[in-house]
Amino acid sequence: MAESEHSENTAPNPSVAVVAREVEEFVAAAGWDQSPQLFALVPTAALLRQQPDLAGQLDAGSPLTPVAQEALPDGDLGDALARIAWPDTVDGCALAQEIIVLPPDAEPDLVEAEVDEDAQRLRRAAADHPRRTEARLVAAVLRDGSRACVMRLRGIGTEGGEDGAEPTPVDEIIENPELAPNLLAALEATLAP
Repeated sequence: MAESEHSENTAPNPSVAVVAREVEEFVAAAGWDQSPQLFALVPTAALLRQQPDLAGQLDAGSPLTPVAQEALPDGDLGDALARIAWPDTVDGCALAQEIIVLPPDAEPDLVEAEVDEDAQRLRRAAADHPRRTEARLVAAVLRDGSRACVMRLRGIGTEGGEDGAEPTPVDEIIENPELAPNLLAALEATLAP
């Protein structure tokens, strides 16, 4: 079997989806309104060999452990990611960031950004849109090409659907490995040899 045929038929590594959910839960524990956070995904067994004192803090049965990195610089996230290169000891990486999600039919409501300086105006218009939803997106990639995305939508709703019920926070989780193809490609580039 040719190598390209083998890679097409190989199932994605399930540990990348597990670690993406783990990163989202870790970031969610600190609440909303956070800056983007980058994580190295390292083999747990190798980490425990190098730092056996972490044995009580890590799940030895988990193939990968996310390791939080220093804060990313302010400014364009794409530019920051373009300057990152991981050592061979890192099997993958994950990024958690807060985003604005609009319904598909909201696009005509926004002014088209024709030049780069319009991009900031477009972001403000999306942030001010009455039908926007805030979300936290975690994108994770491994060197073997496996990908995962987890998105937590932040919203206010009423549980039970009772009229006059007190609004309560309602979070929805969406998982799909292709939620953020451009971000996944940028993360994969940080793993390139």
